Amino acid sequence: MEPYDSFVALKANETVGMDYHIRVRQGRSGIAVMAIHGGGIEPGTTEIAKAVAGEVHTFYAFSGLKPSGNARLHISSRKFDEPLGADIAKHARTIITIHGCKDAKAMTYLGGRHHQLKLEIKSALTAAGFPALDAMRFPGINPKNICNKNKLGMGVQLEISIGMRNLLFEDITRLHRKRITSCFKAYVHALQRAIKSPKCVLKQRNLLDLKKACAILLISI
Repeated sequence: MEPYDSFVALKANETVGMDYHIRVRQGRSGIAVMAIHGGGIEPGTTEIAKAVAGEVHTFYAFSGLKPSGNARLHISSRKFDEPLGADIAKHARTIITIHGCKDAKAMTYLGGRHHQLKLEIKSALTAAGFPALDAMRFPGINPKNICNKNKLGMGVQLEISIGMRNLLFEDITRLHRKRITSCFKAYVHALQRAIKSPKCVLKQRNLLDLKKACAILLISI
């Protein structure tokens, strides 16, 4: 069965609470951390996103609950239109999306249009001992990608390999993903440090001010 290309199509054929689940926790930072392929779709991404968001950032997860076949719930990042997630994205200053890829080696691939935040995350992960590379297969630069559909028009997409995720959990299966490792804690702390980097926060505020100034100028012309 092919994955769905819209939430409307998914909703017509799947049952909320049985096949999929949506979780939201509002934060106050203006930053959203989202796992749009959580649960059994890309295992471990919901737990990582929730931990990174903490009590500060907004957390969103669309999670597959099926005993098997969760891949069919995968709506691509460019087509992801679940209404609650789309609304969170629209009102966020910027977004970090947490994804999983099938690479066996332990690696985090960074994509998205927010170059400064990507640099901060790459630096923080590398300093903590976690290898990270710019994404070639998953660039995440399309403006329609959910990570870029925010007030700044740019965010970061993290593709975390299965090799890396296996290091973060004692057992990545559905029943045991609560059993995290010390690597999980170090990985999450590295991401949190990068997100609140003073240089990154200042640039985001400056860009928002610039976009507002341009909007006012266009209205006055």
